[in-house]
Amino acid sequence: MSIFATKSIERIRQEQLGESGHTLPRVLGPSQLVLLGIGAIIGTGIFVFTGQAAAANAGPAIVLSMVLAGMTSMLAALCYSEFAASVPVAGSAYVYGYATLGEFVAWIIGWDLILEYALGAATVAVGWSGNFITLLNQLGLSFPAALSAAPGTLVAVPGGDPVTAIFNLPAVLVSIAVTTLLIVGVSESASVNAVIVVVKVGVVLAVIIAGAFFIDTANWHPFIPQNTGTFGEYGWSGIMRGAAIIFFAYLGFDAVSTSAQEARNPQRDMPIGILGSLVVCTLLYVLVSGVTVGLVPYKAMLNQPAPLVVAIEAAASRAVGTPWATVMSALTILVTVGALAGLSSVMVVMMLGQPRIFMSMSKDGLLPEWAGRVHPRFRTPYVSTIVTGVVVALASGLTPIGTLGNLVSIGTLMAFVIVSLGIVVLRRTRPDLPRPFRVPWVPVLPILSAVVNLGLMASLPWTTWERLIIWMAIGVVLYFAYGYRHSKLRVDGVRR
Repeated sequence: MSIFATKSIERIRQEQLGESGHTLPRVLGPSQLVLLGIGAIIGTGIFVFTGQAAAANAGPAIVLSMVLAGMTSMLAALCYSEFAASVPVAGSAYVYGYATLGEFVAWIIGWDLILEYALGAATVAVGWSGNFITLLNQLGLSFPAALSAAPGTLVAVPGGDPVTAIFNLPAVLVSIAVTTLLIVGVSESASVNAVIVVVKVGVVLAVIIAGAFFIDTANWHPFIPQNTGTFGEYGWSGIMRGAAIIFFAYLGFDAVSTSAQEARNPQRDMPIGILGSLVVCTLLYVLVSGVTVGLVPYKAMLNQPAPLVVAIEAAASRAVGTPWATVMSALTILVTVGALAGLSSVMVVMMLGQPRIFMSMSKDGLLPEWAGRVHPRFRTPYVSTIVTGVVVALASGLTPIGTLGNLVSIGTLMAFVIVSLGIVVLRRTRPDLPRPFRVPWVPVLPILSAVVNLGLMASLPWTTWERLIIWMAIGVVLYFAYGYRHSKLRVDGVRR
């Protein structure tokens, strides 16, 4: 059989929904799915990358980068919503690709999603570590600088010379904690996530409302800084690169689609979870980014592990001698605590999604059987969750956040391109398929989504493209070495 052989949607449903034994329980309603999406979207993007992208790429125009990234995400989210409602099973873009573009493309997506979820969680863990160190400093406590960042990173030490880090211990520890939580069960994880989401949304709203009173409008000028002569450093190219970098922050709705098999009524609830969470978060992102670059000169956030905290500390200094002084002083610590809570919930959602991708690939024979094992008591894919946890812990302990973030962004954009094109293909090959949710203006809108995502990919640095090419080359070798020979679709075809 061709490596581009597709699997029928009926077979996908039968395999994932008609099995007996240890299947995933349907415990997630629309509100929980929206909260899962918000939990994944509001995190590193707003607490870490927004300030860094403003400082290095877009300046105050980071607001436009947010709008561009949000609009691009909305286009892809519409495509995801149609797939999630029509093919309500675990596996996200991997399954969608298998049903429309064939097995080899599905493998490529599945391999690519490791960049999106596992390395995405590692990126968040590094951001969590930076905010954790900031909180300790705010409380007058210290942490060994050598154990607070990736190897070779120079860590500033108050009152002393910079220290060269050898390992990021807090990032590893939080990765282990989230892995343990996810093994216990998705229902418990969703409940914890719901509490955390309420806390961090409250913190973001507090920053927007309180910070608005202390904005220095001079920090917004020039709104679009002049390009330095290098692509991506300010100007319109900087806005594009800023959008590509912070695009990482919008992949939460994608993570919602991996939980389709655990949704109570996926045909109705999945579009609500995907689109609802994206609309809420895009609005919050635009507002908080505008306030942040109004509180502090954008270049002051360069290489800061907690840029949002830097902005709030600037507002607190302006509040001295006013009735707001006590409130703003307390808010500086509250923002750090909220960032830790927010980043924790992002890790929960990302590390919830990756094992379910592995589970789907294992059922198709493209990965070994152990990747799909479900715990007899907790009813979670515990082996693949442990493997994911190990990968996340090692990556977060040894890799700088900038490298991780760019890889996650390009991997996410690549998945969105394939999903968008998949809608066009599926409309032609399966016009009879029931579609509780339909993307409007097909094929124009899905093609526009693919083109815009490709444009953002093109704006990322060449070094990121090199890493993507190497990663995909490894994936192709693994597919032909194992997946091609063990594919259940191919084995069944030979038997017939």
